[in-house]
Amino acid sequence: MSTFGSLFRVTTYGESHCASVGAIIDGCPPGLELSAADVQVQLSRRRPGQSNLTTPRDEKDLVHIQSGIEHGVTLGTPIGLLVKNEDQRPKDYSETDLYPRPSHADYTYLTKYGIKASSGGGRSSARETIGRVAAGAIAERYLKQVYGIEIVAFVSSVGKIHLPAHVAPPSVAPNGDQDSDEAEDAVTPEFRRLLTTITREEVDKHPTRCPHLETAERMTQRIIRAKEANDSIGGTVTCVIRNVPAGLGEPVFDKFEAKLAHAMLSIPATKAFEVGSGFKGTEVPGSKHNDPFVLKDGKLGTSTNWSGGIQGGITNGEDIYFRIGFKSPATISQPQHTAQYDGTPGTLAARGRHDPCVVPRAVPIVEAMAAIVVMDQLLIQNARKTAASLLPPITTLPPTMVMPSKEKEASE
Repeated sequence: MSTFGSLFRVTTYGESHCASVGAIIDGCPPGLELSAADVQVQLSRRRPGQSNLTTPRDEKDLVHIQSGIEHGVTLGTPIGLLVKNEDQRPKDYSETDLYPRPSHADYTYLTKYGIKASSGGGRSSARETIGRVAAGAIAERYLKQVYGIEIVAFVSSVGKIHLPAHVAPPSVAPNGDQDSDEAEDAVTPEFRRLLTTITREEVDKHPTRCPHLETAERMTQRIIRAKEANDSIGGTVTCVIRNVPAGLGEPVFDKFEAKLAHAMLSIPATKAFEVGSGFKGTEVPGSKHNDPFVLKDGKLGTSTNWSGGIQGGITNGEDIYFRIGFKSPATISQPQHTAQYDGTPGTLAARGRHDPCVVPRAVPIVEAMAAIVVMDQLLIQNARKTAASLLPPITTLPPTMVMPSKEKEASE
């Protein structure tokens, strides 16, 4: 469907070459100061044509607020956002009248609906993500103002070039036994420090949006090499969410990481998702992987956070971090041996303007979807807490079933 969320609901609309794209946001609390400029910041980070590493399609992606805001304040009613498609070239897609592009959505959309958009990727195009980014900017403004929540994403790999914190040699004991339990940290202290301190300003210093200059330059050359060969390359984006309250997430099927995975894997070109130590965490025993609890700043926390801020599907108050894998863009300008819709073999040489690598522009999209998930889960949890607060206090439960009160802890 084109709607995501339970209480903070985002519905996006539009195809890659229609008149406009945008979103309807329902559930935004009333009284939030908000302007088009607040939304435009993230849309400008997402827009095409930012550097020679992205598609040259020239779209300004200027947002127009249609409803839900008066005198710069949200009304609590649905917010309508519109962005016009201005630099369209439908003729660049005439080849797709005969050929479904390999690894693209032309064939699958046609089989699902019996009809497809005549040009571009239709709803599978990255143009659809404009509505998500606009909605995410609104959610993020509320989260930052009310809870101090910070969301920062960055490019952690392009092709085989990885941010150093992500790369480690295979775990091999001195005797060469790869079955040994001796392993490097699934999440290095250096990487945890990066997650604690990284800012969007640091991320945006380089066109690749990789915060490590030496690695960013190597990524640049890899993307340019793909572009000059009329080819493409994939990569990963890592995201951290800081200052999230403990207690968010719904057992059993709507665990916090499940909602994150749903949100992230709905982004075009995504193929992988991991949270916390991820796949690396599968290589170490529980005695090394478990997060011991410690007292931090007057409250319970964990010493390692290999869990990525989520335990049992519920946030524990630590930083939430995860990584998403983006495949190499499907549309390339190389001749490809494939087949027409009727099965006749042939050669497709696609035209059009396309990103040789999507990960630099995916960064604000990942941040937006993370903000939408957190916003929705906060509204759900706050509704539960408000409903519970209206009931009379229960004094018959044993102490082991109740969160210790600060007053009781102080007296002890």
